[in-house]
Amino acid sequence: MKILVLGPGAREHAIVLALLAEQADHEIVCAPGNAGVAASGVETPELAYTDPEAVAAFVRERGFDLVVVGPEASLVAGVADPLRAAGVPVFGPDRAAAQLEGSKAFAKRVMDDAGVPTGRAVRVASFAEAGPVLDEFGAPYVVKADGLAAGKGVLVTEDRGAALDHVATWAPHGDVLIEEFLDGQEVSLFFFADGHDVLPLSPAQDYKRIFDGDAGPNTGGMGAYSPLPWVAEDFVEEITRTVALPTVRRLEADGTPFVGLLYCGLIVTSKGVRVIEFNARFGDPETQVVLARLESPLSRYLLASANGALAAQPVPKFSDDPAVIVVVASEGYPGEVVTGREVTGLDAAAAVPGVHVVHAATDRDEHGGWIATGGRVLGVVARGADFAEARSRAYDAVESIGLDGGQHRTDIAARVA
Repeated sequence: MKILVLGPGAREHAIVLALLAEQADHEIVCAPGNAGVAASGVETPELAYTDPEAVAAFVRERGFDLVVVGPEASLVAGVADPLRAAGVPVFGPDRAAAQLEGSKAFAKRVMDDAGVPTGRAVRVASFAEAGPVLDEFGAPYVVKADGLAAGKGVLVTEDRGAALDHVATWAPHGDVLIEEFLDGQEVSLFFFADGHDVLPLSPAQDYKRIFDGDAGPNTGGMGAYSPLPWVAEDFVEEITRTVALPTVRRLEADGTPFVGLLYCGLIVTSKGVRVIEFNARFGDPETQVVLARLESPLSRYLLASANGALAAQPVPKFSDDPAVIVVVASEGYPGEVVTGREVTGLDAAAAVPGVHVVHAATDRDEHGGWIATGGRVLGVVARGADFAEARSRAYDAVESIGLDGGQHRTDIAARVA
C-alpha cells in the first residue's frame, strides 16, 4: 500500500515506525517528516502540511492509497476535506468534525447532546466576565483556551489572579472556558473511528507538567506509559459504551461524521469517569508507547477507518509487555527555548535492549551530527517484561544522551514500577 503520513513530529515518526514494523510491501512517505524519520529510511519531502490545496496537489501527483493526517493543525485547517471529496481514503476527520478538538466549546456541546459524562463549564469572552464565574466555581480554578494552544492553553491553579491572567492572555484569541475542577488520575484512551463504529486501543497515562511531581507549567507531554494496571478490568468497555460510541454517533447524526483517531482525555474521579477533553488525532507522547505495544497491523485499522469498514475488523491486539517513554526537552521549554545545540549518544541509547528513539525536533548539522531544533527534542521508548524493566531501560538510554541544558522528568511510570 502507498501511504502518506502528514506531519513533522514524534507522533508521525511513531506512526511510520509502526507501519515499517509490519514488514509489508508498503511504500511510505512522511511529509514533511523530520530528520529522525529520514534516518528510518523513509522519504521526507517538503510539504506545507497545513495547506489543504498543497496537500491535495501532492496526493494527486503521487497517487497515494491512504493518507494519515497527524497534526491537529492540519485537521482543523481542513486538509482532509478535499482529499475525501476526491475519493482518497483519509485517516483523519474533516474540518467540521475536527472542531471536536479545535473548539472546546463545540466539544462540550457534543458531550452534552450525547449524554457523555464531563465536568460543568461556562464560556467567557472577556476578562470582565471571568471574575464572577471563577468565584462561583471556587479554587482550584480550571481555565482553558477554546482553540488550539499546543498543550499550553490549559491552566489549573489555586491562584485567582493567575486564573484571571490566563483569561486575559487567551480571550483576545477567542472564547475561554472556565470549568469545574475534577480530581483523580488521568487516562488517555484512543479509538479508531470510521464515522459510525469505533475500536479501542490500549489505555496510557501521560505526564503533562514539566517537572517531577507534576510541578511547573503544562507542556505538550514529558512522558507516558502503557498499559494501566490500576484501571478497572472493564474500563475500556465502559468508555467505549459511555463516551466514544455516543460521541461518534452524535457527530454522525449531526451530519459531521468523525473518521480518524478519537482521543479521549479522561479522569477517574470518586464519582466515576469524566471526559476532560477530546482530541482528533493521536496524542504525543502516548502514541509512542501505545503503538510500541500494538501487535495487530496498524495499516489495517487506518484503512478500515478511512473506508467505513471497522465493523468487520477484530479488536486490536497488544503485547502484555509494558512500554515507557521519557521525553528529552531543550533548555527553557516550555517557555523560551534554546535550540541549535548538539545532541549526542543516540546510537548508544538505541543499543539498550528494548529501546528505540523517536525524533520530535532534530536536524543534521554539516558534519552529519544531530542538533536540537525545538522544545521537545526526542523521546526514548522502552519495552520490558514488566514496568520496572521498561523504566530502567528507558532511563539507562536517556543517560546515554547528551544535550547541553537538556531536561527530562525522572519520575515517569514510577508509580507502577
